[in-house]
Amino acid sequence: MKLFKKILIASRGEIAVRIIRACKELGIKTVAVYSDVEKESLHVRLADESVCIGPANPNQSYLNIPAILSAAEITDSEAIHPGYGFLSENYHFAEACVTSGLTFIGPSPENIRLGGDKAKARQMMKRKGVPVVPGSDGPVATEEVAMKAAKKIGFPVVIKASAGGGGHGMRIVKEEKDLEQLFNVAQREALAAFGNSELYIEEYIPEARHIEVQIMADSKGNVIHLDERDCSIQRRHQKLIEESPSPISTAEKFRRRIGEYGVKAARAIRYRNIGTVEFIVNHEGNIYFMEINTRIQVEHPVTEAVTGVDIIKEQIKLSAGFPLEYKQSQIRPSGHAIECRICAEDPERFIPSLGKITFLSLPGGPGVRVDTAIYSGYVISPHYDSLIAKLIVHGRDREEAIARMRRALDEFIIEGVKTTIPFHKKVLNNPDFIKGDFNTTFVEKINSSSIKNNQ
Repeated sequence: MKLFKKILIASRGEIAVRIIRACKELGIKTVAVYSDVEKESLHVRLADESVCIGPANPNQSYLNIPAILSAAEITDSEAIHPGYGFLSENYHFAEACVTSGLTFIGPSPENIRLGGDKAKARQMMKRKGVPVVPGSDGPVATEEVAMKAAKKIGFPVVIKASAGGGGHGMRIVKEEKDLEQLFNVAQREALAAFGNSELYIEEYIPEARHIEVQIMADSKGNVIHLDERDCSIQRRHQKLIEESPSPISTAEKFRRRIGEYGVKAARAIRYRNIGTVEFIVNHEGNIYFMEINTRIQVEHPVTEAVTGVDIIKEQIKLSAGFPLEYKQSQIRPSGHAIECRICAEDPERFIPSLGKITFLSLPGGPGVRVDTAIYSGYVISPHYDSLIAKLIVHGRDREEAIARMRRALDEFIIEGVKTTIPFHKKVLNNPDFIKGDFNTTFVEKINSSSIKNNQ
């Protein structure tokens, strides 16, 4: 069994750089693809080869399947790593890779298809004994069917897109009179975002924790988990800060249970490769399956920090047919890790901040890691996601990790554009965050508190 000789990376930014680094350590050549405005990008400079695949508009470049497959063919690449975003959860792309004789570095097209169908995934989990949030038995096709399901569940409910993610096509319905309007809004939004207007309904669980389990599975059916991450600090369903372990998982029984559910969920769809099973946990500690993400996650470094497992390297090895290197008993997390997503955004209004980075100084020192593709002179483009860096720290315990993150944020200097660094400082100094007393409404609450204090 051999590793690939050359991998094309069908992504950009920090995750493309991260993959290139893993490939270099494995002795694998890399091909970067880029749009015509990113010729000087870091991932292009670090790769062994590079191919321009189209204009700045992602639909004409990073989402252009024929252009990416052609780039792989002319560079004699054996495999394609999709990173995250763009085509990473597009099962048509995974199928096209296989049809073209390329290895798709990720799960099977069928895994991606099942993972992307949230309503069907719910049904499969329920049959396999993984707890799910009370909700509709399947998709709800019309307002009338939705109303019937919502009344049976009891208001408030949440409408979700079957093909959804990132909060698109999702609406919370607090009262019966609002359902018709919000159903139509969610349906239109789902169609625009995913090309699929199918919706389902769940009971709305307020003030829940968002906790996910990293899983690894090989082609022999062996599945393990790398424990959990807490992703509850988010705004409009977009994660902002992640940590491992979760502050509520100090009880070994809870950690073992949610890990076992993650493995059971992966087995339910015969999952292969690297993936993430996401759960919500209510204030009583009840765990409910939410979805399976069939790709590498933005927040994977916090799991790497506490387990010592290089998840990208393992993903590549698994795709090459290698068996799992680890047994569950060998996964022994140590210490505490926190990740802050640094975005080029106004920290008060969370709107993109465009322009050139005129000065950059990255933090360092013990237990500090920065995943980024920016540099002094880098231009923030309106065409791509505002995430420009991930700041990850690791400490002996949560207290040290928080202190280390505060210090690293103070050292992180970016001039020329606004960033969310001030927001992260505010969170890291918040008494409730320090106590570990927070849920998915945390950002909403601290923002409303700031507004009141300024009035």
